[in-house]
Amino acid sequence: MSLVARVAPMQNRMIEFVRALRAAGIRVSLAESQDAMFAVDHSGVRDQGAFKNSMKATLVKNQRDQPIFDYFFPLFFKNNKPPLQNILEQLSPEQEQLLQEALQSLMGDVDALRDLLRRLLEGREFSDEELQKLGESAGLAQGDEMYMRNWFERRMNRQAGLTQLERMLDELLEALAEMGMSEEALAQLEEMLRENMQGLSEQISQHVGSSLAEQMAEQEPRERPDLLDAPLQRLSSGDIEDVRDEVRRLAARLRTRAALRQKRAKSGQFDPRKTIRKNMRYGGVPLDVQFRKRHRKPSLILICDLSTSMRYAVEFLLTLVYELSDQVRRTHSFIFIHDLVDVSTTLAELPPREAVTRIMAENPPGYYSTDLGNSLNSFHKEYMRLIDSRSTVICFGDGRNNYNDPRLDIARDMQRKSRRLIWFCPEPRRQWGSGDSDMWEYSMYADRVFMVNNLRQLADAVDRILAEG
Repeated sequence: MSLVARVAPMQNRMIEFVRALRAAGIRVSLAESQDAMFAVDHSGVRDQGAFKNSMKATLVKNQRDQPIFDYFFPLFFKNNKPPLQNILEQLSPEQEQLLQEALQSLMGDVDALRDLLRRLLEGREFSDEELQKLGESAGLAQGDEMYMRNWFERRMNRQAGLTQLERMLDELLEALAEMGMSEEALAQLEEMLRENMQGLSEQISQHVGSSLAEQMAEQEPRERPDLLDAPLQRLSSGDIEDVRDEVRRLAARLRTRAALRQKRAKSGQFDPRKTIRKNMRYGGVPLDVQFRKRHRKPSLILICDLSTSMRYAVEFLLTLVYELSDQVRRTHSFIFIHDLVDVSTTLAELPPREAVTRIMAENPPGYYSTDLGNSLNSFHKEYMRLIDSRSTVICFGDGRNNYNDPRLDIARDMQRKSRRLIWFCPEPRRQWGSGDSDMWEYSMYADRVFMVNNLRQLADAVDRILAEG
């Protein structure tokens, strides 16, 4: 193959990479793209480190954009197939015989799962055709943003059988133990099986990431919306720090507005209707002037969904509310994924931003199953006493519950016992009730539902609650 024939595909790949960076929010001009081409012509592509440094030096101008570059680079320029080992070749004849007998004992299991287990033992990767087929079944071709990556990965892992395979692995190891395989051999076999399983999962992850990156590269760069109006679920990593700064500015503005309301409320606000009624006995002459009641600070209880799709939104809500803590009578805060966690103490003892950072670190994302019903049950058992007639309960989440019991009876009791129960929901009404969404049912026991899909809507909802006291 000629040099020109080899260079052309690399140039096309570099162009796709630049387009993906633009779609992810990095500003790259045409001149900078040309500089990258010239730099690579000089440094070459054989030395991966020099190649990456040349690209980064010409394409990245801002330090906060470096993580985006580092995230996308391996999706375009590395062979990320994880190494798998053939386990059968490393077993003794006796161990292999025991393994064959144990596999026979699992004949009752689904054929697809047994085939997948055989793939693990032989160390066979998914072929490009198999990954393509899994992606088509998962709807991967419809993805156009990197925030969808975790969702597509979970979906493809389920369709490939990796999620269900965990149970089958346990059954296989248990059968081998009963047949007399030594603990040492069992431990080595389990380690190799799980390493191969992790390798297959990583292969799916890389396929999803590369596919989404290539699909992003095919789009025309979108005009970046005002940060206040940008959907919280679609914020790029480069936007997050800007939004955190914007949250602090919003808190300052909301505090000023709240303080003005408090100042007006100190002496009361003239109430013409009450004054007229009170002075009917004087023929309508206003001798006894009446004022509206003084504004009262709200007492809040926050219950927030910290699953992957909601993390940034919850971070901004907690930061905003605790920046405004002087405008709130008291606040109790809880987060949940599969169960409830009380984070009130951390938020009370540390500055808002530091406290929220610690909460996010101590409750990392992972392969959890969101279970709001179970979390409400935990709240009912341990914290229901916190709700009284002055409490405003705010549930922040999309109402998706993985088909678990939504515990609507607890939501009803919380509404009855509190002053009001409010939902902050990021999904539009047209998506309520789709799939595992219980949002329509939850909305029946809410005094109000706020659509909160961007920072402006979040700030408006918080301001309304502070204003109503």
